[in-house]
Order: sequence, then structure tokens, then C-alpha cells
Amino acid sequence: MNQAVTVAAPLARQEQGPRRRALAPLEPVSARTRVALGVGFFVLFFAVWAFFTLGGFVSPTFLASPITMAKEGWLLFTEFGFLHDIGMTVWRVLGGFIMAAVVAVPLGIAMGAHKGVEAFLEPFVSFCRYLPASAFIPLLILWAGLGELQKLLVIFIGSVFQIILMVAVTVGNARKDLVEAAYTLGATPAGIVRRVLIPGAAPDIAETLRLVLGWAWTYVIVAELIGSASGIGHMITDSQALLNTGQIIFGIIVIGVIGLVSDMCFKAVNRRLFAWSAL
Repeated sequence: MNQAVTVAAPLARQEQGPRRRALAPLEPVSARTRVALGVGFFVLFFAVWAFFTLGGFVSPTFLASPITMAKEGWLLFTEFGFLHDIGMTVWRVLGGFIMAAVVAVPLGIAMGAHKGVEAFLEPFVSFCRYLPASAFIPLLILWAGLGELQKLLVIFIGSVFQIILMVAVTVGNARKDLVEAAYTLGATPAGIVRRVLIPGAAPDIAETLRLVLGWAWTYVIVAELIGSASGIGHMITDSQALLNTGQIIFGIIVIGVIGLVSDMCFKAVNRRLFAWSAL
């Protein structure tokens, strides 16, 4: 009897092993499982949404059903030129984000590499980082009018200070042994920045830009809510006035889809450019 129990115990542990490993912290999952779990959540989300809206638990005035949302989305594309709105919003996001990156990345590298520059700029940048970009809209309308420049500047202000500080922290966390080794080999201070700090921080700088690009989408919608004649945010504002929750939800979902696609593209480019960083 005791021998049978002794043999059965390891077998039971072997059967529970895969299940236990699947629930273990930081245990990786296969690519197929990751996709299945991600798709499964969206299926569950839409199922719950359909249950409450189609079942009559929520008034259509407050929340349209998935079917109504899909019909309204089709009307937006076929009758209201929604593709133009999407194009304008994407252009504003990319334009403002690129402006911010061009200014912020060099400043962040300078702050991370040189403590004097950090002492000079860090208090001001930290102060500005907590200012909401939407608070600048009245001033930007006075300075730049209601045109495209005003919307680009909203995204620029909302992104540039975040990028500067995050890049500075990334560059400042460089391995000191690599810096000392470069000095031993005769590198100059400029060479240290160019050949040690920037290459070492490049993967994390790219990841920082990917994260801030997601924030830029929140700023562009805020910019388009005021004084705009095109864009997804403009469409959402018009739909709110008409109590058309189907179009509002469709616009929100379109923003999420575009953001998800851009995030995946950013990740793919980063993996291709910095494949060595994963080694």
C-alpha cells in the first residue's frame, strides 16, 4: 500500500507540473497561447457588451449595441468621409510626435550624459512635465489660431517633456564599466557619448518613443475637440451633440485599432533594428 502511494505521488506531481508552470510568475507562454488569450478577451468583451445592450438592460441612448455600432461605422465610411477624418488625425499625431522626438531625444541624451546640463534643464523640464497639454489650448489658439499648427503644438507639448526625462534617465543609467573601458582605450568625452552611451541606450530610447506615441493619441483627440473641422475627435464631438453613441464608440474603437497596429509596427521595427539587445 505504501509503495503504491509512493509511486502515485510523483505521477500526480508530473500531471500537475504543466498546470503549475502555467500559473507560475514570469513563466513565458507560447506565441499561439498569447494570441489565443488576447483574442479571447476581445470575444468576451463583445459578448458581455452584446448581452447587456441587445438584452435591453441598457438604453440605446446611453450605449449602442455592437450591431448598431457596426452599422453606424459603415455609414461613417460610406456617407460621411470618415477616411479623411482618420487621415487627418494620423497626420496630426505623427507630425506632433516627430516634432517632439526631434527636439527631445538630443536634449535627453545631453541631460543624461552631462550632469551640468541635467542640473540646468531638469527642474524646468520636470515642472513642465506636470502641466496638462489641454491647459495650453486657449493660449495656442491665440498664438497659432485654429489651424493645424495649433493641434501639432498640443501634441508637441504633451510629448516633448516626457521624452526628454525618460531619455535622460535611460542614458544616465549606462554601465560605468563600459565608460571606464572606453576611456582606457583612449576615447574622448564626445566619443564616449557617440560610441558608448548612445548605442547602449538606443533600444530603450526606441521603447520610450513607442510608449509616448501612445500618449500622443490622447493629446490629439483633446486638440480636435475644440475648434476643429476634421478628425476623429471632431466626429466624436458631432456625434455627442446628436446622442449617437454608435458613432462615438466606433470612433473610439478605430483609435484603439490604429494605436494597436502602430504599436505592433513599432515593436517589429525595434526588434529588427536592435535584435542584439535581446541577446
